[in-house]
This record gives sequence, C-alpha cells and structure tokens, in this order.
Amino acid sequence: MQNVRKNSLIVNVLLETLTQFDIIFIQEPPWSEIHKIPSTLNSKGEDLIGTAYHPNWLLFARNTDNRSDSPRVIAFINTYLSSLRFSLHSDIFNHRDVLLISLFNNSVCHYMLNIYSDSSHMALKYLKDIEVNIDNILIMTGDFNIRDSSWDLSFPHHSSISDNLMIIADSFNLTLSTPTNPSPTKFSDMAGEANLVIDLMFLQYGSSKLNQHSICPDSHISLDYAPLIINIPIIDEFINTSKLLIAPNSEQEMAFVKDLITIFKNIETSNITNKDNLEDIVNCIGTSINWA
Repeated sequence: MQNVRKNSLIVNVLLETLTQFDIIFIQEPPWSEIHKIPSTLNSKGEDLIGTAYHPNWLLFARNTDNRSDSPRVIAFINTYLSSLRFSLHSDIFNHRDVLLISLFNNSVCHYMLNIYSDSSHMALKYLKDIEVNIDNILIMTGDFNIRDSSWDLSFPHHSSISDNLMIIADSFNLTLSTPTNPSPTKFSDMAGEANLVIDLMFLQYGSSKLNQHSICPDSHISLDYAPLIINIPIIDEFINTSKLLIAPNSEQEMAFVKDLITIFKNIETSNITNKDNLEDIVNCIGTSINWA
C-alpha cells in the first residue's frame, strides 16, 4: 500500500519491480490523458483518460467520465490470482476515495478496503453517513491524513477525527494494526517539518493469522511515502481444466473429419423457415458430434 502523489513514474516502477507482491493498493494515483482515440465527432480524436497499465496486473478503479471526480484510490491485482474472482463493488461504495474489492477464497467471500482521506476527510464523512453493514472485511488501509498520539508516539495530541475513524473501523469489525517496526510513513521535504505517521492499516478483529503489518521506510521507490506491507493468508486455488486434443494426421483425426462431413451432408435444410429452426439444427449438430 502506498501513496504515489499522482506520479506515473512511481506507479510504473511499482508494477515493473514488485513482482514478489500480489496486491498493490495505491492512493492519489495519476489520472490523466493516456492518448487520443478515434472519434466521429472530433477529427483530433477523443481523450482516453486513465492511469498506468501493465500486462501482469489487473487494474481495479471506479469509472467516471468527470475528470474532477477521478478516483483517488485504485488497486492492482497480480493476474495469476485471477481464479480468486476479484470484483470491484462501486455498487456498495460509490466514492472516489473509497475502493471496496471482494475475492473468493476457499468458497468464502472476503473484502478489502482502500481509503484516501484528504485534509477535509471526505472519505470518512462518507463512510460514517452511508452506514453499510459488510461482513468479513479482511483489511482496511490507506492514507488517512490524521495525526494522533494513538499511533504516533512523537505526536502528543489526540484528534477528534480519529474517533470517527475508530467508529468506522469498529463497525466493520476491524482493529488498528500495530506495525512490527514503528516508523514514519510520510517524510517531509521541508527543513524543520516533522515526519508523519498518517498511513494506517486496520485488520479483522480477533484474527490469529492476520494481526500485524510492516513499514518499509528505506524504500527506494518513493522518497515521500513509506509503503505498508502485510501477508494475507490466502489458500492457493487452482481451476483444473482439461483439453480434448486430437493428434494431427492421426487415425482419430481422420475418423473425426469423416464423421463431421457425414453429419453436414445429412443436414435437412428444407424446413429452415425461421431462427428457431436454425438454432434447433445447430444444437442437433453439436450433440451428434463425438468429441471424445
């Protein structure tokens, strides 16, 4: 999980180098014109708006035609996890700063939340007002832009905004995760300004296998934000498929072609008077062919 501050180079580097990870949550992604696409209304073409792309990753992002409402949270899922049937749920949370993704593992549906809460905390206000009950959320993480002594020992004050965050987390049966190596998550580039702990992770309450995350303060990918990392205990699932293959130039292939020609020769076409008749004949052909 990492805030990239709309830097497309950082996103490209993440997708190209973080091959050891399966899921990448991004806050403040770049969202701009990728290239022009042909248009019947504009000779110069229409703008194709989006973010970074990589063939090894599936992109999950809320759709919008309004640039001022472009998503500020997205996710990339490694393509080899496709069998877990990841889905984006903008039907539950339709907000540019809230991304809800589900996956099926061991026949159970699980959820993950990616949050970006700006200085006005619009995402938290939205989550508090919408009052949606969702079971089995594994993780809620993101850039919350809240300084509080509850997670930053170098900061002596308590924020009332953090109370709202805790209420939201509790409603999802989540608890604040303590990093294995406490350290700042956002580094200041201004002399005299303090480094901050504003990127947090909340995990399923009472889980013995999902209880801590780590911070990578020495990451070379971004000088501004330290990524948060966690291992999620997902059971490997495989979709077993089998292909019926006929060896080229074999006796089996010759017999199959012969049967196919015979079937087509014997098709009765005189009674094809409408679409339904045609579909019935096509279905009969399919059932007549010996695919074994």
